[in-house]
Amino acid sequence: MAESAACPAFQLGRPRYDQGSFLGRLRHFIDVIDPSTLFVSEKQLKESIKLLDDFKHGTLPPGVSDSQLWDAQKIKQAIIHPDTGEKIFMPFRMSGYVPFGTPIVIGLLLPNQTVVSTIIWQWLNQSHNACVNYANRNATKPTPTSKFLQGYVGAVTSAVSIAVGLNVLIQKANKLSPATRMIIQRLVPFPAVASANICNVGLMRHNELSEGVDVLDNNGKVVGSSKIAARHAIMETAFTRVVLPMPIFVLPPIIMSYLERLRFLQSHRRLLLPIHSVVCLVTFGLSLPVAISLFPQMSQIEVSRLEPEIAMATDCKVVTYNKGL
Repeated sequence: MAESAACPAFQLGRPRYDQGSFLGRLRHFIDVIDPSTLFVSEKQLKESIKLLDDFKHGTLPPGVSDSQLWDAQKIKQAIIHPDTGEKIFMPFRMSGYVPFGTPIVIGLLLPNQTVVSTIIWQWLNQSHNACVNYANRNATKPTPTSKFLQGYVGAVTSAVSIAVGLNVLIQKANKLSPATRMIIQRLVPFPAVASANICNVGLMRHNELSEGVDVLDNNGKVVGSSKIAARHAIMETAFTRVVLPMPIFVLPPIIMSYLERLRFLQSHRRLLLPIHSVVCLVTFGLSLPVAISLFPQMSQIEVSRLEPEIAMATDCKVVTYNKGL
């Protein structure tokens, strides 16, 4: 009884934790971004896939626990794309987002940035984001590569333009003290990255606004395609992409501005970069699951708020749609 209370009965393709609460979504996404899955061997992956296939066909060996099945599903979902069935390149998996993205965050937050270094780090950041978006895209419908290229170019252009523009303004602000100027300069990456993320989401998913997204009834049956649901999905995702970089690009500069005043660190300047790196890693690791847990991936909306043709096609009062990540 103790094991069943701690570990729910396994359901193939379903989340382990309740997605109706923030805590349940947080626990689910902590599993999704767990970097330990990056070290799963090919043998472990094949064993996990076989275990899930055996469960699906009712040929599961005796003695296999629910916990083992949940772990197998976690491994498969972390590595294999659900639509293509192919392995996702390690740096572009959600579980690799923090470990591979942290060096870029550290670079973005380095003090005394030049125009060239600002351009390079913003370009690297948006390139990594674009690759993660593409690798984890919804591949049920073919999307032209040009759409992703538009999103990539738009995100890079907006990020670089805002970052460089703000840096130039700060350098010309002679009335600010050097200390104040440095703190503000360190906060520049946030508006640049946040606006670029909104641009990226809008351009990469623009076709959803014109074609709509599938909405599902209580039985998981497609009722129709809704442009209104698509608008909600993109707005929720865009909001998440603004919240995500907020603590990552705001907290480390504030923390480091205080730490740098400590006598110990002033006499041991070589420790600044390692400490700065740890602060960025911890902030990034905590911020990512919190931000993507704000809304459930499978969101619900009242039918009365959607197009009349969808209301006529179902008796359900509420339908579900995939918001995306």
